[in-house]
Amino acid sequence: MVTNSSRRNRSALAGALRGLALGRVALGSAALVAPRTLTTALGVRPTPELDYMTRIFGARAIALGLGYLTAPAEELPRWQRLALLVDILDTTHGGVRVLRGDIPRPTAVALVALTGGYMLVGATRLARDLL
Repeated sequence: MVTNSSRRNRSALAGALRGLALGRVALGSAALVAPRTLTTALGVRPTPELDYMTRIFGARAIALGLGYLTAPAEELPRWQRLALLVDILDTTHGGVRVLRGDIPRPTAVALVALTGGYMLVGATRLARDLL
C-alpha cells in the first residue's frame, strides 16, 4: 500500500536527484571552463596535467547530469544507477586518499563529502526502488 507519506518521500527524493543532476552540470561546467580556478579553490596546486584531468571530470559530470535531466521517466532509474556507480567509485577512491594522506587532507575530505553525499542520495533511491 502506498501512503501519502511514502509518496511525499519519493517526491522529495526525486527532487533531490534532480538537484544533484543540476549540481553535476554546474560543477562539470566549472571544471570545463575554469579548471585552474576550481582546483585552486580546492587547495590543489594546478598543473597542465591536472587541468586536463579536471576537464575530463567536467565532461563526465555534465554527461551524467544531462543524461538524467533529459531522460524519459522510464529511463531515469538507469541514469540514477550509472551515477550511483560513479559516486561509489569516486567516494571509495577518495576515502583511500584520506587514509593514505597523499593529498592535502582538507581537499580529500571535502571531495569525499561531496561525492559521498551524492552516493548516499543515490543509494537511498536504489534501496527504495528495490523495496
